[in-house]
Amino acid sequence: MKKNNLTESRNNYKYWGIIIIALFLFTSSVPMKIKSDFSLVDKTMEKAIADSIFPGAVLLFGIDNKFIYEKAYGNYTYDKSSPQMKLNTIFDLASVSKVVGTTSAAMILVERGKLNLDDKVIKYLPEFNNHGKDKITVRNLLLHNSGLAAFKKYYDVYNTSEEVINDIMNTDLVYEPGTKYVYSDLGIITLQKVIEKITGMRLDKFLKKNLFEPLDMTRTMYNPPDSLKNECAPTEIDTFFRMRPLQGEVHDERAYMLHGVAGHAGLFSTVEDLSHFVRMLINDGKYNGKHIIDAKIIEEWTDRQTSQSSRGLGWDTKIDSIAPCGKYFSNHSFGHTGYTGTSIWVDKDKKFFVILLSNRVYPTRKNRKIYPFRSLIHSIIYKSVFDNVN
Repeated sequence: MKKNNLTESRNNYKYWGIIIIALFLFTSSVPMKIKSDFSLVDKTMEKAIADSIFPGAVLLFGIDNKFIYEKAYGNYTYDKSSPQMKLNTIFDLASVSKVVGTTSAAMILVERGKLNLDDKVIKYLPEFNNHGKDKITVRNLLLHNSGLAAFKKYYDVYNTSEEVINDIMNTDLVYEPGTKYVYSDLGIITLQKVIEKITGMRLDKFLKKNLFEPLDMTRTMYNPPDSLKNECAPTEIDTFFRMRPLQGEVHDERAYMLHGVAGHAGLFSTVEDLSHFVRMLINDGKYNGKHIIDAKIIEEWTDRQTSQSSRGLGWDTKIDSIAPCGKYFSNHSFGHTGYTGTSIWVDKDKKFFVILLSNRVYPTRKNRKIYPFRSLIHSIIYKSVFDNVN
């Protein structure tokens, strides 16, 4: 009899133990009270379409491992008979490629001990050793203070990818390395070549194996195949280089000349795929129990590095109220924007993230209304989510 009572008592303890653990896990996964009325977010996005800021967009925001809201708005073009945007519409990420792609590859290589930020670039690329570029470090490339020019057109001078890379390897500096900040596509293309030299793999192949597949990012890629082109949001009607509407091929001319795989642009993705990536970053570099990137590296690279600019390593950070992430994100926030109308922003204090993908360059890049809108929509989203914002 005593044995049965003891067994029953143990079972009760075990039962209540399970209940307590379950309650703890549930409450710990809800860090704060969250509002559920996002009508103002919807109205703002719909007004943006009416005001021709973009023909369509897809928005996703969440906290930690939880999606709070996800919605597609508008159409592929301003023609209402064109396909409607969907949650799985694929967008040309433009410069968001710099962080999701190239920066992530560099982080992985640093963790594996194959890349050192303070190494000179010429250690990996001897052909870079000219015109004073021997002083440039890998860190300079990530901080955009390398001395390299912001960009060059190339398409009106060269015909091949080899000519473009050769020009970058032999280009002159426009300022002394480390002395000022100039956001540079050329620097990130150079970093791409460093990564490819170390790995012996093309950037897209390395990322697919080491990042996209482990993160279940099945709709993230460079050079979408023909079978997916109709599922990609169109970008610009190109009237000066390719002379055709662009859909499912990279918008950036330099990336196009590099066969669609470039350090600074070329990546295509969806809000849901990018949410896998962001959730990995804010959960100590882990995704579904898999280790992807070391947590200390993520913390360091997503913090502001110097007083020279707002840059982290590869990533940008918030330093003022007119940042793309608006006025409510904390100063412990990081993110990046893309020329085509894309962005990722993360508040590390709250593990809160917003992913906005649009095709604002349709039909022309002359439309620059996205710039003030980004700050506005992030502020509205933040205020719609949290009760403690006035």
